Amino acid sequence: MRWTRFAAVGCVVLAVGLGTVAVGGAGPQEEAAPQEESVPPAAPPRVELPEPVRKGTVSLEEAIQKRRCVRQYAERALTLVQLSQLLWSANGVTGDNPRFRAAPSAGALHPLDFYAVVGQGMVEGLEAGVWHYEPADHALTRVLEGDNRQALARAALGQRQIVTASVVIVVTAEYARSTGKYSERGQRYALMDAGFAAENLCLQVQTLNLAVCIVGAFRDAAVTETLRLPKAHEPLLFLTVGHPRAN
Repeated sequence: MRWTRFAAVGCVVLAVGLGTVAVGGAGPQEEAAPQEESVPPAAPPRVELPEPVRKGTVSLEEAIQKRRCVRQYAERALTLVQLSQLLWSANGVTGDNPRFRAAPSAGALHPLDFYAVVGQGMVEGLEAGVWHYEPADHALTRVLEGDNRQALARAALGQRQIVTASVVIVVTAEYARSTGKYSERGQRYALMDAGFAAENLCLQVQTLNLAVCIVGAFRDAAVTETLRLPKAHEPLLFLTVGHPRAN
C-alpha cells in the first residue's frame, strides 16, 4: 500500500515535470537579438587632378639653363594645377597605352610609385596628408592624414627644407616589378628610372617658376614607418618643392 502511494506521488511529480517542460517548450520564445549590419570601410579620399598642360611657354633649353637645387622656400601654397603638372611630368601617362609614361622605364615595367607629402594649407583645394599618385587615372588617393613634414624631416636627419617645402614628393621602388623580368639587374634599372623621372620633375619645376631640391639622405625604415608605406615600396629619394624665397 505504501509503495503504491509513493508510486502514485512519483507519477504525479513526473507528470507535472513533463507538463512543465511541454508548457515551457510551447511558450513564447525569446527573440534573437538583431544582428548589426556590417558596414564596409569607407573608401580613402580620392581627388581627380586637373588635366596637365602639354604645351608650355618655357623652352626645354631655358629649363635646363635655370635648373638649380633650392633649399629655401616661401610660406606659400601651390595650386592643384601645379601639383598635377609635377606628378604628370614624372610619371604621367603620355599615350593611349598606360605603359607609355612621361619618363622612360626599362621594359615599360614602371617599378616606381610617387607619394605627395602635403603640408597643412600648402596645396590649394587639397587636405594635408600623404597622397599616392595613380598615373592611369591621373588622380590622388590619400593614404595618411595630417601634416607629416616634421616627422619626415626627422627621418631625413633633420633637413630643414622638408619642413618648409609646400610638398615633398617621395619616390619609391617596388623592385619585384623589374626583377621579375630582369633578375638582379632589374634593381639597377629601377634606380635609373628614378633618375629619369626626377630630372623630368626638376625641369618641369622651372617652367612653373617654383623651386626644388633632391634629398637622398634619410633612414629608410623610419621613412617607411612615418609614411605608412607598403613593405614592397622602398624609398629612393625625395623632391622638396615650393615657391622660392625672395632674397
